[in-house]
Parts: sequence; C-alpha cells; structure tokens
Amino acid sequence: MSDLTHLDERGRARMVDVSAKGETVRIATARGRVLMRPETLRLIQSGGVKKGDVLAIAQVAGVMGAKKTSDIIPLCHPLPITGVDLTFDLDEDASAVEIEASARVVGKTGVEMEALTAVATAALTVYDMCKAVDKDMVIDQIRLVHKVGGKSGEYIRQGESARAGEEA
Repeated sequence: MSDLTHLDERGRARMVDVSAKGETVRIATARGRVLMRPETLRLIQSGGVKKGDVLAIAQVAGVMGAKKTSDIIPLCHPLPITGVDLTFDLDEDASAVEIEASARVVGKTGVEMEALTAVATAALTVYDMCKAVDKDMVIDQIRLVHKVGGKSGEYIRQGESARAGEEA
C-alpha cells in the first residue's frame, strides 16, 4: 500500500498533503470518444439535433466539469485552473465524436483528473443531447494521453502524441 498516496498507514482514505510541494506549471491532456450511428453523427454535423448545438454545449460542459472536479472526485484538491481547452473531431469512419481536453494550472498538484473529467463531462453531454435519436451510443477510451509538470515530469501515453503547443 505504500505506493498508494491516498491511503494512510492503516489503509484509510486521505487527501494527500501537498503544502510542502513547490508550485510548477502543470498541463494534462485527456482524450475519449462517443461512438454513435452514422445518422446521429450527420445530425450533429448539420446542426439538426433538436436540443441545439451539441458541440457548443459539450464544450461549455467540459470546461464546467474540469472546474468542478474536486466536487465530484472525493480526494481531489480544489485547483485554481488557469485554462481548459476542448476540441472535437467528427470521425466519419468510426462514426464517433472524438474529444480532447487540456487543463492547465500553476500549482502543487497535477490536473490529470480535471482533464479526464472535462472529457467525460463533454462525452456525457453529447450522449444527453442525442439520446432521443440514438440510445445505443457508447462512451469509451477515456484516457490520459499527456502530462507535464511536477516531480514526476513528463508522461506521454504510448502510441499517442501531445497536442502542438502543449509544452510547459
């Protein structure tokens, strides 16, 4: 259990004390996707979803999700996030909305959970806005792809690349 920093010596959950750590620029990028029927993807492309502009709403939802991460993930520290960016790619071959989120902070702990929560929230919003026409959608492959900053340095998921301009 010594490698699990969120557990104390008795195995009980705790919030890690980061007060002695120095502040650094930290950036994390996560990706995920929503698989759907081709006709659902076409509705998103054409603006034909009755609830409105799916990607615009998912964009705002993703930013909001990143900002609320510590409210929904019990042991996350509340962070003064300095930026959140989301991008969406409509992949016609896979019939999917590909989502990427990057979160930034100058702080004592990383923003991986914020980037992951941004992707998950955006994906859930796509599902919510399109569920009336496609209940078979699947949210999958939510994963951390890149992070920089802090003691552990840079991480790049094997087989993935960081977005341009993401270096700390």
